[in-house]
Amino acid sequence: MEKTIIINIGNTIIHIEESAYELLKVYLNEVKQHFINHADDLEIVTDIENRIAELLTEQLEAQKKQVVDVNDVNLVIAQMGRVQDFDGVEENEEEPVLNTNYQFQADKKLYRDMDERVIAGVCAGIAHYINTEAKWIRLAALLSVFLGGAGFLVYAILWIIMPKAKSRIERMEMKGEPANLQGFQKNLDEELLAVKQGLAIAGKHTGSIFGQIGIFIGEFFEWLGRFISGTGKVVFKVIAGLIVLFGVLFMLSLIVGFAAFQGFWDSSVYEYFPFSIIDEGNRGVILFSAFIVFFIPVLALVLFSIRFAFNKQAINKTLSFPLLIIWLAGVATAGYHAAKISSEFKQHAELTQSNDLKSYKTYIIDIDRSKYFSKEDSLKYNINPDNRRQIVTDDFDNGPFVAPYNIRINVEKSENTASRLIQKYESQGKTFQRALQNAQNIDYNYHLKDSTILFNPRFQLRKGTIWRNQEVWLNLEVPVGTRLIFKEDAYRYINNWGTWDCSDKEGDENGYSTWIMTEEGLKCIAQLKEEALNKKKLQLELRELELSKKMRTTDSTFQDSVLSRMKEVKEELGIKPEENTDNQ
Repeated sequence: MEKTIIINIGNTIIHIEESAYELLKVYLNEVKQHFINHADDLEIVTDIENRIAELLTEQLEAQKKQVVDVNDVNLVIAQMGRVQDFDGVEENEEEPVLNTNYQFQADKKLYRDMDERVIAGVCAGIAHYINTEAKWIRLAALLSVFLGGAGFLVYAILWIIMPKAKSRIERMEMKGEPANLQGFQKNLDEELLAVKQGLAIAGKHTGSIFGQIGIFIGEFFEWLGRFISGTGKVVFKVIAGLIVLFGVLFMLSLIVGFAAFQGFWDSSVYEYFPFSIIDEGNRGVILFSAFIVFFIPVLALVLFSIRFAFNKQAINKTLSFPLLIIWLAGVATAGYHAAKISSEFKQHAELTQSNDLKSYKTYIIDIDRSKYFSKEDSLKYNINPDNRRQIVTDDFDNGPFVAPYNIRINVEKSENTASRLIQKYESQGKTFQRALQNAQNIDYNYHLKDSTILFNPRFQLRKGTIWRNQEVWLNLEVPVGTRLIFKEDAYRYINNWGTWDCSDKEGDENGYSTWIMTEEGLKCIAQLKEEALNKKKLQLELRELELSKKMRTTDSTFQDSVLSRMKEVKEELGIKPEENTDNQ
């Protein structure tokens, strides 16, 4: 039986036999005595102790025991090497080869080399790891920047995940140097040599603008990292608190909205676009899936913010996985129904019908703002059918939640002397048959009162019909010479260009504009009058220019000016250069 001692070496508590402790104590004293004349002796000895502690721990784990004996210490000393192996080497002599019994292969580790850095030491660290020069890695990184900026992203990621080589032993691991006494001595000699060379060429390195800029950038981000880990934590906690506050409010609004859409408050919410495109049988499933898709990510963000801001575990880890499964199920369900609804718009169908109109020299185009209700609507809105003087009017409001049931009116020239109205109903569906059926379910009416055509501004869908991009186009064909009076309410529905401009040209603010059908199409009468007046002025100016040209034939400068203006006037009048103005 042997006495056991508890020691602390390299911040590691180890149980060691007394004889082994004495052997280890002698070895460490030799190491301290050898490095005592170096400026970094404390750091070197500390690194060596850390390495010895690491090796002893590995021995205990490998042998599955708890106490270090003499054999374990001898094995560690053999791996680390003895001071006597290189203590007798003179300063001018070559470094001897270490006894092969003490050598072992060291594995390289990936660190950022802060001594050879330009920005953050990433390229230098990779160069050590793959045993090449840093300049080639830097060149490759520079070329990768031109590949869509991928180089910046890769460099930033490596900057984050690669640790800095802070201690001497980390720098030795980065270079693949053995973590024994010879390795520490070699590393120390290399550092002293580098210092001497650095002093000799200090001006060359410090004069490099790019090197200084790189170091400045690296130091800036190092400072930013320290700020984030220090003062920045307070800022981020405040931000996390705001995220919790607004996240909770957003979740409450989702719950309230879900209840409203489920009809707990008002079932008429499904009459508004875009909810009107959802089939009644799938509304509950789709809305619940959409609720899950939005609610769970916000909940996760709030819980993460609570953990960050208050250092509290807001949710059990066992609940995280089920929440993820529920969210993925919601995404899959919502995606399935979204794809199903989108397939309902695959095919297109048109239904056209033509109605002959009684011919008039002048037609009045107006919009019927009266809103018509079914029997169910009358009961719903408490409209008394016995009171004939009550009229409910449409407000023409086309907000984001109003179904797009508006009509469009085109006024075109008739191919003969007859007038007619062509109604074209369009719709989409999963198949052509379904699209045609959706078009047939459009209900639209207009009214004729002598020469006045009253168009309903909106079409209706028959009961049970879902919105599938139904549209109503009305083509009014009238013969040449027919006048049309557009009331102001009709401007927004007439598809011909310049409807509002014509009213501005008339300037009488009488609430309508007057048009006439010509061979070239529909023309504003006020615009035709303005064009005729302008043409008359141009013709008069052209005659005056021709007269001035004949009177001052000797003045070449004046002749050039007149000819230039005459050319401009003729172009405005549509007269070709070879035509004679006397024909006008």
